[in-house]
Amino acid sequence: MNPTHETDVVIIGAGPAGLFAVFQCGMMKLRCHVLDALVFPGGQCAALYPEKPIYDIPGYPSILAQDLVEKLEQQAAPFSPVYHLGEQVVKVESGVQSSEFGKDNPELRTPNSDHFLISTSAGTTIACKAILIAAGCGAFGPNRPPLSGLEEYEKSGAVAYLVRRREDYRGRRVVIAGGGDSAVDWAISLVEVAAHVYVVHRRDKFRAAPESEEKLKALAGAGKIELVIPYQLSGLEGAGGALSAVLVKDLDGNEKKLPADTLLPFYGLAMELGPIAQWGLNLHMKHIEVNPATLETNIPGIYAIGDIATYKNKLKLIACGFAEAAMAAHAIYPRVHPDKAYHFEYSTTSGVPGA
Repeated sequence: MNPTHETDVVIIGAGPAGLFAVFQCGMMKLRCHVLDALVFPGGQCAALYPEKPIYDIPGYPSILAQDLVEKLEQQAAPFSPVYHLGEQVVKVESGVQSSEFGKDNPELRTPNSDHFLISTSAGTTIACKAILIAAGCGAFGPNRPPLSGLEEYEKSGAVAYLVRRREDYRGRRVVIAGGGDSAVDWAISLVEVAAHVYVVHRRDKFRAAPESEEKLKALAGAGKIELVIPYQLSGLEGAGGALSAVLVKDLDGNEKKLPADTLLPFYGLAMELGPIAQWGLNLHMKHIEVNPATLETNIPGIYAIGDIATYKNKLKLIACGFAEAAMAAHAIYPRVHPDKAYHFEYSTTSGVPGA
């Protein structure tokens, strides 16, 4: 098969870690194509919480998720990555000899260098020397609460699992369900625009950053947020897709009615690796095991970074994904250029193309 494209590295996933990997590879003169099943770059940041502030990005005391994505795109742009958005990888062939293709690009005919051939759901084929998986949590979707009539309210938008525009909730009565970072952070954010914010959680302790939890409870103490604890969702009331109330029950079965226009259940994501699970990679609880020194998987030439990668003491932080992107790029270089020695330079010395 003659590939549609030929490149050095194919990055699977256009979230923050994948976008920063383009920059890191570019600084080492490694050409990249980027694949993502979403039709826009940014991964979860763009799809689930574009207007959510992120507080642990170095150099930014606070930055909105979508703003971070845009800055990462700008940072990668000088290296001219080729994006294949709205495409899912359906097949990967390894051990493809470079003599089978690369006729139009002598650099891809490196002696004794095997290649991968990637096929996508859109019929695109890409020959590359290394694959870098930065797929976040894989194909994802929300964990939906088991409530009668839920679908009707989902269709109308009265029940939603992400906040695309905070302004959409101005003057509305909002019930947030969950105890993790998303629930706590959005409660803190939406209190500035919503008419009333409830937070429903089954216990007093939250699974959010301690500082965020303290702020949430301070807002509750000031009467700006109503904590409905310990309660769980039990039902919805309304008509024609318009929500009028959310029903909750405590552990003893006592029911309470919360007047509401919107329900935001933040119970995490259901993660599916999709075709990646069939590649023969070592997996642990739907994550890809890697060597923490190189981020290489058990298959030579395939690397994984960000939330999808796992190793001892792994931290699921965007900042860690950035560091892994740099480490993986350095590990990939000798595979792409086995006959060239890489002389490390800081960006302050080497500069960036076009800068």
